[in-house]
Amino acid sequence: MLNKALLAAGATVLIGAAAQAADLPAQITDRGHLNLTVNGTYAPMEYTDPATGKLTGLDIDLAKAIAAKLGLEIEFSDTAFAQLIPSLETGRTDFIISGLSDRASRRETMDFIDYLRTGAQFLVGDGSEITSVEQLCGKKVGTTRSTSFPEEIQKWSAANCEAKGAPAVVYVPAENSIDARTQLKQGRIDAAVQGSETIPYAMQNEPDTFRAVGEPFTLGYQGIAFRKADTELRAKIQETLQALLDDGTYLKILTSYGLQANAVEELKINAAPQ
Repeated sequence: MLNKALLAAGATVLIGAAAQAADLPAQITDRGHLNLTVNGTYAPMEYTDPATGKLTGLDIDLAKAIAAKLGLEIEFSDTAFAQLIPSLETGRTDFIISGLSDRASRRETMDFIDYLRTGAQFLVGDGSEITSVEQLCGKKVGTTRSTSFPEEIQKWSAANCEAKGAPAVVYVPAENSIDARTQLKQGRIDAAVQGSETIPYAMQNEPDTFRAVGEPFTLGYQGIAFRKADTELRAKIQETLQALLDDGTYLKILTSYGLQANAVEELKINAAPQ
């Protein structure tokens, strides 16, 4: 009787997963897995575990949880941040869940399910004499050039430095977050700007190396990005992610990375400020 009950339960799970997958676009159900491209340099969202050489992180765990709900596997590929959007445009990735901010300019070709609160924040070396954001005027500040952060640094500088007669912040480009923190450690820049979701991990991973200055100076959301035409896929992923919010899986994943304060209470489409 027990074996029959277990078989019946297993069959129910398989039928449920098959029904979930059947609601997906045909090209995904036909291949039987999701293709997802990420940029594995943005810990703790996605990064390569040095001990195993495997991709790990909050976005990786969340993507796997979504796939499990759908009864699918995932084939991950790792690329430069600047190649994430081209990967979506050319169909190499089914959607993007890789530390990508929902921005008005990006909505011209993409739609976002906003799933994580974020904000740009200044980071300095632990031994730096900079203790307040006001001291950043005229200083060299580095950040990933292919993100929204360079523009946000310029806006902050215009409002908080030039408008008050102080010298402008000097923006220094970096290839990615790791490069920005390396430049900071080497003294090539005075400060860096990173997403508020990654700074606690950087400080924990390298104790007595970095220090946050001030509060996040922008408010936004990271979003799962889809091609405008992929409304069917977007709706299915939103429904699946909502199920993960409802059953506690979403918050459990965020809490495991110490980012429960970045959780959203509800999923919205294209909700980030303009």
